[in-house]
Amino acid sequence: MAQFDLPLDQLVAYRPARDEQPDFDAFWERTLAEQDAAHPLEHGMERVETGLTEIVTHDVTFTGFGGQPIKAWFHRPASADGDLGVVVEYIGYQGGRGLAHEHTLLAQAGYATLVMDNRGQGSGHQVGHTGDAHVGGPHAAGFLTQGIEDPDAYYYRRLFVDAVRAVDVARALPGVDPTRVVVSGGSQGGAITLAAAALSAARGVALRGAIIDVPFLTHVRRCTEITDAFPYGEIVQHLFAHRDHVEQTFRTVSYFDGLNFAPRIDVPALFSVGLRDEVCPPSAVYAAYNHLGSTDKDIKVYAYNGHEGGGPFQLAEHLAFVHRVMA
Repeated sequence: MAQFDLPLDQLVAYRPARDEQPDFDAFWERTLAEQDAAHPLEHGMERVETGLTEIVTHDVTFTGFGGQPIKAWFHRPASADGDLGVVVEYIGYQGGRGLAHEHTLLAQAGYATLVMDNRGQGSGHQVGHTGDAHVGGPHAAGFLTQGIEDPDAYYYRRLFVDAVRAVDVARALPGVDPTRVVVSGGSQGGAITLAAAALSAARGVALRGAIIDVPFLTHVRRCTEITDAFPYGEIVQHLFAHRDHVEQTFRTVSYFDGLNFAPRIDVPALFSVGLRDEVCPPSAVYAAYNHLGSTDKDIKVYAYNGHEGGGPFQLAEHLAFVHRVMA
């Protein structure tokens, strides 16, 4: 795919107006308060054998949105002493937490890691182990339009509450320093990271940093206008049929758009962008980056890559970033 979005000199200055509802903060304050009152956070953990001699892994289950149990892997270096910094990892679209031996790079580097499962997903690029008990209403195939007619019913309301609770669980696990937490994810995981960082801050949880690679669900309306790629194509399919629901659809999405979480994030941040990315167009990534509330931020640009972004090159950047902010 050739570069199709704005040229780089325009991307670095691209800071579009945000479509934010006046009750954005009140919506999320109410959402989290309702869940806390109705479904207090609990968690349990059970050690599992992975065959990795230098990593200790536990299968964690915690209370998510609606009281539903959410699965996660908790990795910790076997030889570590004392309380460690922890990275909470969120997974991309259609993926789950994977098998127990996956996602261990940061544990190899000396950090604890909590890898959250995606409710209802996990039949795509990685295995998942968590269902979603709240699916309903007409929607296109996939997750992006589930419940999209009402912010309270939208799929990502449930997933983002799970993500905030994953941060709370990570801080409470044994062998973790609750003052040293980083959130991380790519694509859909990047969208979840933006939400988790902003909403955790609103709850008074001070994070050490956020890693946001090629984020999805950001500057959504523009993305549906400039790319035919999926998952944004799910919204196009939905509106092809529901032609009278355009404004209501984008009103719902505005409560979940990374562009509106970005100004509420004031921690060190590492982004990445692929300038040939059709799935998460570069202008959407830069829009979130340029609206970020933090001045301690960096974006790694991969001019000849698409949605895979920097791949192993970006993982090396992750290591450097986590070493810096956890120090």
